[in-house]
Amino acid sequence: MLQHFKFKPMFENAQLPGWNISFFYKSERIAGEYHPDGKIAWLTDPPQDEESVKTMIHELMLFHVYD
Repeated sequence: MLQHFKFKPMFENAQLPGWNISFFYKSERIAGEYHPDGKIAWLTDPPQDEESVKTMIHELMLFHVYD
């Protein structure tokens, strides 16, 4: 489970999509960039179960950003 999930736009003054994300997973802080096509560029080491974490992130972004 992801804890303390946060996101903010990459571009404050532009209407360009893209978000900086951060969260804790298994007591480890992880950060990345969430791109409009759903790709994630990790700014820290990727999580151990990267594919399941990506699924959780996509669900959260759909709920918070695209809803």
